[in-house]
Amino acid sequence: MHRSLSAGLLSAGMALAGAQVASARVVERSGDTYHVSVCPQVAREKARCHAHVVTNSSGRALVNRVSPDRKVPFGFGPADLRSAYSVTGTGHPGTIIAIVDAFGYAAAEADLAVYRSTYSLPPCTTANGCFTKYNQKGKKKNYPPDDTGWAQESALDLDMASAMCPDCSIILVEGDSNSFRNLALAVDTAAGKGAHVISNSYGGGESGGASFESHYDHPGVAVTASTGDSGYGIAFPATSPHVIAVGGTHLRKDTTVPRGWTETAWSGAGSGCSDLFAKPAWQTDKKCHMRMEADVSAVADPLTGVAVYGPTGGGGSGWLVFGGTSVSAPLIGGVYGVNGGPVIYGSDPYAHTDKLHDVKMGSNGSCPFNYWCNAVKGYDGPTGLGTPDGVQAF
Repeated sequence: MHRSLSAGLLSAGMALAGAQVASARVVERSGDTYHVSVCPQVAREKARCHAHVVTNSSGRALVNRVSPDRKVPFGFGPADLRSAYSVTGTGHPGTIIAIVDAFGYAAAEADLAVYRSTYSLPPCTTANGCFTKYNQKGKKKNYPPDDTGWAQESALDLDMASAMCPDCSIILVEGDSNSFRNLALAVDTAAGKGAHVISNSYGGGESGGASFESHYDHPGVAVTASTGDSGYGIAFPATSPHVIAVGGTHLRKDTTVPRGWTETAWSGAGSGCSDLFAKPAWQTDKKCHMRMEADVSAVADPLTGVAVYGPTGGGGSGWLVFGGTSVSAPLIGGVYGVNGGPVIYGSDPYAHTDKLHDVKMGSNGSCPFNYWCNAVKGYDGPTGLGTPDGVQAF
């Protein structure tokens, strides 16, 4: 049974998950915040999700933390994110945002209900037609078995889409596994169900995914893809010329600037120049003659992470804090959902750079050319053209 905010979260304070989320994975640190990837490294032709959960120094997820000055879950919530990116619209039920992930998530609808009710978002259920779950063949049955890490990824994706586009309809398409083949088939299923947005928060090596690139080519659909969580370096499907590659930032409130928020490039965001895919016509940077990632970006640093209600890794569900470009990809997908207008692959932000916040500071590593791994004025690899300033660029 899910505990309500008043009955469980506030009395729980800060707790630790009953099981260590990533006992075999590296505990990373951003400032004073520890975090781990919820999905392990993978072999060729498989993808790894890009979600990072905030933990203690031993890698145990911190569950049911409460903000010290507000009786809400710790981490940015919908009001914060919509304020940071000047999103005022709420979308329309006729606009479908599809979340594509691997493996099953039996508690998806129940967990989503807790997130949305906590933040006073309208219900999104199977009964009212807002939420639908499919397997990769497009059937509402025979779902794949649950996997905690990928279920946490799905929870994050569903919550971020809800935060930015609370009136959009949402479908969750579950691939049989994390192979590129199964995920690509799930993307095709999402497009076939009428999705306006298809969010993909995973990636792997270009050589392993290249043969599936055509499955991400859906004219008129905004297909978002996270750029990675290991710093400078490329990942597929973010390097596909048919997707919107979404990088990551460190976002913080700042009352000294008119916007009320400031952003720098997150050190973990992926970026780079594709080895395989041609440069789309709308990209004009000079030092990469192939497809360059990212296109745009949004918050991704676990230090400035988002609140998510999902599987804890210790049985049951609870409030967690997440980072990674798995935050930014569905968040940007939600922005596309609010706009709801026609989409020409990733070209739209390039035609409306004045409707983006240019991120000019921060780095994700070392690279051959400065802008490939350092935030600079105008276009750069880690943050692309910048972050949303309203929905007009999308």
